[in-house]
Amino acid sequence: MTKKKYNISVEATLEVIGGKWKCVILCHLTHGKRRTSDLKRIMPGITQKMLTQQLRELEQDGIVNRISYNQVPPKVEYELSEYGESLKSILDSLCAWGERHIIKEYGDKFAVLEENELNPRDAELVSID
Repeated sequence: MTKKKYNISVEATLEVIGGKWKCVILCHLTHGKRRTSDLKRIMPGITQKMLTQQLRELEQDGIVNRISYNQVPPKVEYELSEYGESLKSILDSLCAWGERHIIKEYGDKFAVLEENELNPRDAELVSID
């Protein structure tokens, strides 16, 4: 088996969490277990097929755990694995930077940021340093 070569270590990170949806999924999972239907509801722009694919890839990479409950109707939840938890500080930093960027560009984060459980309207604004 040929070992993969990287030019810079961030390539390895992006290989696992890169793309449009993986970081978004992971940010939601930092707040606890989620069913696929919950993720789909709070991520309306993602297709079911893409969500399933991204969750499978994250599971294969050991970033999320898939928990299947033996019941009728079937119940499946996803959570960050212990290894996935190690990404939390990176994800928090990406979210904080994104919020600062939104405020810099638009003045008010709610001008473009959807209100949801991760973005409540009554939360403090991040200061622009």
